[in-house]
Amino acid sequence: MNKSPLARQGASVTCTATVQTLSIVEEEAFVSSTDHPAKPLLPPPPDDVELGAHLRADGAHFALWAPRATRVELALLDDELHQNNVDLTLGDGGVWSVQVPGLAEEQLYGFRVHGPWNPDQGQRFNPARLLLDPYARAIASGVDYSGPIHDHTSESDYVPDATDSSAAVPLSVLVAPSDPPLPLAKPIDPSQRVICEAHVRGYTRNHPLVPDHLRGTYLGLSYPAVIEHLLNIGVTTIELLPIHHHISEPFVVSSGLTNYWGYNTLGFFAPHAHYAAQGTTGAQVSEFKHMVSQFHEAGIEVFLDVVYNHTGEGSHEGPTLAFRGLDHAGYYRLTDDLRNDYDVTGCGNSVDTSQPGVRRLILDSLRYWRQEMGVDGFRFDLATELIRTAEHHVDHHHALKHEFATDPVIQQVALIAEPWDIGPYGYQLGNWGPGWGEWNGRYRDHLRDYWRSAVPGVQELATRLSGSPDLFADDGRTAQSSINFVTAHDGFTLRDLVSYNGKHNEANRESNRDGTDDNRSWNCGAEGETDDPAIIALRQRQARNFLTTLLLSHGTPMITAGDEMGRTQDGNNNAYCQDSPISWTDWDSASIWESLIDYSHQLAKLREAHPALRPTAFLTADEVTDADGLGLGRPQLAWLNGYDGPMKESDWHDGGRRLLGMFCSTPEETFLIWFYSAPDPLPITLPGQPWGDFYHLRLHTAAEDELPPLGARLEPGQTITLPGRVVVVMEVGYQPPSESEPEAETELPARSETESPAESKTEDGTEPLAVSVTEDEPEPPAESVNEDEPQPIADSVPEDESESPAESVTEDEPEPPAESEPELETADEDETGDENPSAL
Repeated sequence: MNKSPLARQGASVTCTATVQTLSIVEEEAFVSSTDHPAKPLLPPPPDDVELGAHLRADGAHFALWAPRATRVELALLDDELHQNNVDLTLGDGGVWSVQVPGLAEEQLYGFRVHGPWNPDQGQRFNPARLLLDPYARAIASGVDYSGPIHDHTSESDYVPDATDSSAAVPLSVLVAPSDPPLPLAKPIDPSQRVICEAHVRGYTRNHPLVPDHLRGTYLGLSYPAVIEHLLNIGVTTIELLPIHHHISEPFVVSSGLTNYWGYNTLGFFAPHAHYAAQGTTGAQVSEFKHMVSQFHEAGIEVFLDVVYNHTGEGSHEGPTLAFRGLDHAGYYRLTDDLRNDYDVTGCGNSVDTSQPGVRRLILDSLRYWRQEMGVDGFRFDLATELIRTAEHHVDHHHALKHEFATDPVIQQVALIAEPWDIGPYGYQLGNWGPGWGEWNGRYRDHLRDYWRSAVPGVQELATRLSGSPDLFADDGRTAQSSINFVTAHDGFTLRDLVSYNGKHNEANRESNRDGTDDNRSWNCGAEGETDDPAIIALRQRQARNFLTTLLLSHGTPMITAGDEMGRTQDGNNNAYCQDSPISWTDWDSASIWESLIDYSHQLAKLREAHPALRPTAFLTADEVTDADGLGLGRPQLAWLNGYDGPMKESDWHDGGRRLLGMFCSTPEETFLIWFYSAPDPLPITLPGQPWGDFYHLRLHTAAEDELPPLGARLEPGQTITLPGRVVVVMEVGYQPPSESEPEAETELPARSETESPAESKTEDGTEPLAVSVTEDEPEPPAESVNEDEPQPIADSVPEDESESPAESVTEDEPEPPAESEPELETADEDETGDENPSAL
């Protein structure tokens, strides 16, 4: 997500992998403790009350949750912003409501909320502020950042400003009900899911086959040419960067830029108005539904990246457009004095999910997007913030998480956590439990390091390739729980990952201080674009290596839109504010990277056709059995060394090793995939029984003349030479037993020789060393590393390969703390999950 300009001073907050929890009873009892004597637990709205604005036969009904307000006015506005105000009546649970006859769709409205101005109690009521309906189905107009949008005067944050804001703020729109989109004809099998993370505007802004007036819109994204391309590269699921209506931060606007990514939500029910082609007073709703129908007809799921952890209002120093004016303490986490926002997002505020009314808002929003808008899944930005208690502790028994698990509507959709925020104990990768997928930052980091040859051997590679069982296998979850990715919206594109050693963010107008410096990239010999054909060829090979590893790793792969065609951001690794060609996908068919599209198609078809390449369950060293339960003499999963069969203990210990063979088998099919990241050619010997009777070459990332032709049959004991930096996919064949001869018995290798390093644990909890060394172990071939490329970070496997989040910071994970950690209430964060563009 985008990184708030409110967090700019480079401070850090301690983040560790330890889980600190409170029970739900402890959490809700906290409101009476002495730590926050004035922190109110506000009454929840009754379950049978429908919040928001709804057209009915006799007019429109409005309902607003504001339990500490003393008066609420509904302001009805015409096209010239003339207002007609109507008072609402307070009912049960702090809900104010009114029925207004004679209203029609596209009616503009807002609320004026009266109450005490008492910042010491988290109350900043100011009826001079025209406020959005938190449940508005559409939002029109925008923010005049030079207008009276703050609830306080310019002289003091704690003195109210009585100037009317109605001409400077967005307006809620009354939307007529309409039919939901067409559903998917057939649900996507999670094992077949391939997610593509895309930006509605950026993906089609330059598409030559999309009509000009539809480019950058919901209708443009679902245009037939775009859908055809997505299907061609194997996408089953499109995950949209935030489409909840959002605004830009004042700092960004003052720089002449815009919040392009959209991680600055203002309306949790409203599709972003500026992605509509035909207007902003309701067309955004109908066009979004049409887009979903088009994707569903093509068999593609629609996921949303949703930002419930904070809002676009920022801290109390920022604009008051909705939630703060309804109740500062009711919607946001506050410091002990209740005057300031307690920020674990790096964006100025954090939504307080210990309040039942806030949880109701989030649940109602998710239900709406599922039932009325047809959405199939959600990725929760900085998800850890959502499960913090009233005293800001992480609690996996949080009421909101329980409500997700038990709600019959939310149970229908896929749930994906970005499993961290920047607060204490915020790094929760692997802890979300059954029913959740999680962005796997450790997968991303290790794969980047492996392909630039900056790893201590291949032990962790085996763990990441096999679905990260060290993170997800201990609570009954499937391999699909790991959302594997190498790139995302935050950070380098795939092309830039192999073209730049450092960030080049000058266009963001922050003197290249924003964005992470921990890119784990390698430019292949030249910084930025080059005409050198050898470097271009190497970069394209590395891109194929990344895509192939990603698509053939166990788990759920996520690609970033445009990576399949070599999209570049010119080295900008924090393009959150770039609504410009820097961020837009270049569909130029003459691009020298066009061949990557064809390769992506071949790779996708291979994965789709072979279930052995995308297992649902975590594979083990157990023997494969047929339908009758008879053993077939080979394991489900094994790791081969390339010279005599299974990896030995010395192989796992070899910090210079860059070769790993991954053997995956089902009763129907078996594959052997070689991963090799060193630069120099390496001869390998194909193993015999029980591994295979012959091998067919199905796919590789090398040049065409560097390996035998695709489809070629290779024999056990045959030596082939792997070119440097390559993935080679072989399908394993077995001779049927002769009817005239008794079937020869084959002995399955000892479990210790075939299991993954993550399948057992040593006494100190580290990933184990898989086998014992035999006295007559053959000498493995040497693997050399070119001196002019990144070198291994160690010569041997460390005692404990588990990595705390504080030890390795990525572009969307928290930074380690500074030597002297400031108080959280006053700290300005620079590295949130993927949300702080102004990091210094």
